[in-house]
Amino acid sequence: MKLTDFFKKKSSSDIAKDRLKLVLVSDRASCSPELMQKIRSDIIEVLSKYAEIDMEGIDINITSLDAEDNGGKSAPALYANIPIKNMNHNSKL
Repeated sequence: MKLTDFFKKKSSSDIAKDRLKLVLVSDRASCSPELMQKIRSDIIEVLSKYAEIDMEGIDINITSLDAEDNGGKSAPALYANIPIKNMNHNSKL
């Protein structure tokens, strides 16, 4: 992700759509929209150190694993689809 991407102005419809997604996801995961936004921001910040990210295509959700798929227990699971434009091969490891 480029530094200039942080300063791009989003349209009000994009902002409303993002907020609605956060509310729906947080409702399903029993966590606040603020926590979901913090998780999203932290993931993006870390990945941006190593790759240029397509900010428009990011999809991060918390879902619930079915009990039968998780040894009889229902548990939250993080789903993240983050398109990468380019890897930063010059990043320090």
